[in-house]
Amino acid sequence: MLFIRIIFTFYLIFSTLSHSLAANNVNIYSARHYDTDLTLYEKFTEETGIKVNLIEGSGEGLLERLKSESEFSPADVLITVDAGRLWSAKTNNVLQAVNSKVLNNRIPLHLRDTDGHWFGLAKRARVIITHRDNDLNTEINDYEDLAHPSLRGKVCMRSSSNIYNLSLLASIIEHVGADAAEQWANNVVKNFGRKPQGNDTAQLRAIASKECGVTIANTYYIARLVDSPKTSDQAVANSLNVIFPNQNGRGTHVNISGAGVTKYSPNKENAIKFIEFLTDASTQNIFANASHEYSITGTSIGPVTSLGVFKEDTLRAEILGENQSNAVRIFDRSGWQ
Repeated sequence: MLFIRIIFTFYLIFSTLSHSLAANNVNIYSARHYDTDLTLYEKFTEETGIKVNLIEGSGEGLLERLKSESEFSPADVLITVDAGRLWSAKTNNVLQAVNSKVLNNRIPLHLRDTDGHWFGLAKRARVIITHRDNDLNTEINDYEDLAHPSLRGKVCMRSSSNIYNLSLLASIIEHVGADAAEQWANNVVKNFGRKPQGNDTAQLRAIASKECGVTIANTYYIARLVDSPKTSDQAVANSLNVIFPNQNGRGTHVNISGAGVTKYSPNKENAIKFIEFLTDASTQNIFANASHEYSITGTSIGPVTSLGVFKEDTLRAEILGENQSNAVRIFDRSGWQ
């Protein structure tokens, strides 16, 4: 009996110690890869005493890891890019709902999950780009203008499988309906000057060299070129004309980087504190500026602000995920590779 009591006593001590150690940690799975994020994590530890443990990976890879680990996952917070991926994390049941007055007050409704599974941390706009010496002989103000027959052979795009294009089409589906969205995709494909290839930066360089006449890109790709120490990158940036689409209508499509508390988080309260910390106005400047994105709370800073002010589309970000499968089918039928 004495032996059993001794074993039980050690078990209680070990359990208490383990809980104490867990309470002073927060485990982050992040698809972001910026040194400034590490500085923020250190600041969080200094302010709260909570140690941040970080695992980095791709958005898809981290989602698969969470699904595989299931209830044995040590993760407390998932940080990833694009509302479509955040929606996928929710629908794959790897996030849990959070009711935080701080987050609900700070994050606009359209930039967070209605049920509290994820929250936007930074945002970017998907804009139209032409050369400053625009010789397209057609006025371009809206996404819909990219389908105009006058642009035959002048449009360059990245692959339809890219999450940014999927989210853009998902927003168009919501605004104009699936039939009109498919007609738009069909006509944009007819205007392609080359097979879809490369990332957004490749499209920007093609505009600068005048290989292509018009494209779309996320604002942070342009801001990177503006902020680059390379004169060649700055020359590309200086040659670009940035158009914020649909300013007389719904506004320019925006997307987010965001975070959610994982379903089996062993340190839920710490996880919530961590996400709240990242949405504080002083933290936002560092977090968003590191990736050349716009702040969601507070005032945006950095090179991205040089692109100008704009009216943003306030479509709920979760719609971008809900319409994603339909967007895939439309792209496939249109021949947008």
